[in-house]
Amino acid sequence: MTIGLLYKIIIIVVFVAILISLASSFTYLIKDQGKTTRTVKTLTVRVTLSVSLFFLLIFGYLTGMIKPHGVVPPVQVENPQP
Repeated sequence: MTIGLLYKIIIIVVFVAILISLASSFTYLIKDQGKTTRTVKTLTVRVTLSVSLFFLLIFGYLTGMIKPHGVVPPVQVENPQP
């Protein structure tokens, strides 16, 4: 297993943790109806995970572990004949 693949797996795990935190905060919002602070705590966890994911993506890009790609392939410019 390469370092790049392991790094991508870590990014996916953090993203899934963000989704789980968002779902649990929604559940607490519906269940508690504003009587406890569990919703705020889980949303704080989600924001912290989102910021860490952002920095993981920036770090991965700067170190070359992940490379961005577009949907459309780049256009190659032909050299004009003199």
